[in-house]
Amino acid sequence: MKILVIMGSPRKGNTYRAARKIEEFMQLMGSVEFEYLMLKDANLSQCRGCFVCFTEGENHCPCKDDAPIIEQKMHAADGVIFATPVYGMNVSALMKTFIDRFSYIFHRPRFFDKKALLLSTAGALGLKEVLDYLKLVAGVWGFEVSSRAGIVTPPGPVSKKKEQENNRKLEKAASIFYNSLQKERHPPGLRDIFIFRAQKASFGEPDQSSPVDYTYWKEKGWLSPEAKYYVNVPVNPVYNAIGWMAEKVLRRKIRTELAETRK
Repeated sequence: MKILVIMGSPRKGNTYRAARKIEEFMQLMGSVEFEYLMLKDANLSQCRGCFVCFTEGENHCPCKDDAPIIEQKMHAADGVIFATPVYGMNVSALMKTFIDRFSYIFHRPRFFDKKALLLSTAGALGLKEVLDYLKLVAGVWGFEVSSRAGIVTPPGPVSKKKEQENNRKLEKAASIFYNSLQKERHPPGLRDIFIFRAQKASFGEPDQSSPVDYTYWKEKGWLSPEAKYYVNVPVNPVYNAIGWMAEKVLRRKIRTELAETRK
């Protein structure tokens, strides 16, 4: 199994060492191959906010750098580890630039056959906020987030007790992640259904400002009335009914707004 680590730390410090520890634990469970993508070494420009990737497609992005190569690496992996230290109660600047450059995937998700592990380290605070944000990003991109680990690594020497506690967290996350790679995708939760239905309503109008999104969704078959989710997995009928009603309300609102702009 191939695991891609997207490393948002500018150095090989606590976050990198935590990822290597996860690699060690997973190597004990079976045959896995790790690749570390150090964002500090990648040629990845900051997003210019031009919206071209939304309106014309990511191939028209004016930034000619490693973004297509990085996306291909994610497609080639069986699982991806998103790793970042907490900087200012958020992800690092490197990780944020990475996320911003792939914003088109929020509109056109594609990693539904991939599993993700979220990893973060902090001197004290911010782990929950960062891991929650990464879960939202990876989830909307299509990943099944199967595991997460946040460990406190204060500056200076770490006590033996804290080191053991951190290792237990990393070992547990590694075990859950490894086992998830052997299994089929879990059924979506209510929030997942809401996101799918909201996007279906948003991108389902051919005369909106993002024809690329409409074409992508139509080709995927997601605009079909029968489509309940991005992939063919069991969907809770109650969740489906709630999502269907939410989609109808949102679609009606969008069509009203579009009609008003034509006046």
